[in-house]
Amino acid sequence: MKNIFIIGVGLIGGSLVLDAKKQNPNAIIYGIDHNEAHLSKALDLKIIDKVSHLDAINEADLIILAIPVDASVKLLPQLLDSISDNALIVDVGSTKQDICKAVENHPKRRNFLAMHPIAGTEFSGPEAAFLGLFKNKTNIICEVEKTGMKLQEKALELFASIGMRMRYMNPEAHDKHIAYVSHLSHISSFMLGKTVIEKEKNQRDIFDMAGSGFASTVRLAKSSPRMWTPIFKQNKTNVIETLEEYILNLTEFKKKMQNDDFEGIFHEMENTNHIKQILNGIE
Repeated sequence: MKNIFIIGVGLIGGSLVLDAKKQNPNAIIYGIDHNEAHLSKALDLKIIDKVSHLDAINEADLIILAIPVDASVKLLPQLLDSISDNALIVDVGSTKQDICKAVENHPKRRNFLAMHPIAGTEFSGPEAAFLGLFKNKTNIICEVEKTGMKLQEKALELFASIGMRMRYMNPEAHDKHIAYVSHLSHISSFMLGKTVIEKEKNQRDIFDMAGSGFASTVRLAKSSPRMWTPIFKQNKTNVIETLEEYILNLTEFKKKMQNDDFEGIFHEMENTNHIKQILNGIE
């Protein structure tokens, strides 16, 4: 993979090409982004070697598509139209059904690998990218059987070399599960931040009284709305289902409070403590 193109030079895409460059020192990293400031910063930070454009995509060996999911769905078919027969496109979006559906009948479907590396921070832009983000992280691969064997082998070898663990899943299962463990977490964080901001008009009180618990819980509310709104839109059905279950649990908790059932609250929290063992097993 001599020529690697990154479309969307931000946290995920930028970090991925930094790792790819370390594993392939002779590779040339080309950056494409509608934000000129991002491209300039990516050059300064040596995330990319050169600025490029979509007209040159036929020169790519590997294209990493790291833009908002709604834009990916529109752009991917056009990219497949333009790439060489030996090139591979991977996307890193947080939803997989719509993008897989968009190219299911494309003549070059074999040149696309749908994936979702489960990694990130609340920050965005090229400044947020760093080497090693994906070490010991899970990479969900969808419809691997629809990608050309030699192309997928090269890509999976690269992802394994930077420390990713591969997990295979169909797009429907991916979107359902990720609604619980990622999308609901972001909504909860955004709504907690909204509740506190609306209630506490004096912002100094928030900062003076906020402890590490509040800071860690609301951390995801600093994430980019430009990225997350399309994710919620594409995964609307699954997100609504998770919200209904979450709201039901919150309502039951409120009822216990109203009824002074603190023994019930204790047992609920005690049972939920089991998540420590589950997360320790993942880590």
